[in-house]
Amino acid sequence: MNPQKTYTVDEAQKKLENYCAYQERCHKEVRSKLMEMRMIPQVVDTIIVHLITHNFLNEERFAKSFVRGKFRIKKWGKVRLVRELKFRDVSKYSIDMALQEIDLDDYFDTLDALVQKRIAQVTEKNIYKKKKKVADYLLYRGWESHLIYEKINEHL
Repeated sequence: MNPQKTYTVDEAQKKLENYCAYQERCHKEVRSKLMEMRMIPQVVDTIIVHLITHNFLNEERFAKSFVRGKFRIKKWGKVRLVRELKFRDVSKYSIDMALQEIDLDDYFDTLDALVQKRIAQVTEKNIYKKKKKVADYLLYRGWESHLIYEKINEHL
């Protein structure tokens, strides 16, 4: 493997088209990929504009896909989803649109299931310590604290 490989603008553009076609990407990922390829800033901007105009790169579509996937598979709450999207420099508008992808009934059902599952897993005898352990687990996953405590008090 040649670590000093250089790319022409066309080669880099094709490579990034494939990169974006494989899976939804955010602008930050694409920009860092181009920087890894040691492209100059003017070319980076040109390629990103090309990817956006040809619909290979779409921030709102990325955010929606990200939210759906992380909620469904990893069971993340809205706080964690927002934090992760902000970390990827996604716009507030796109984040708000993406959060609308989550059905509220599914959201509350998922939280309820996670609380019940975690309560069953925690072997702590002291009720307050048990509540804290369950709450810490859910807070880490980005669930809103008022919802967590409401559900915990329902079940314990």
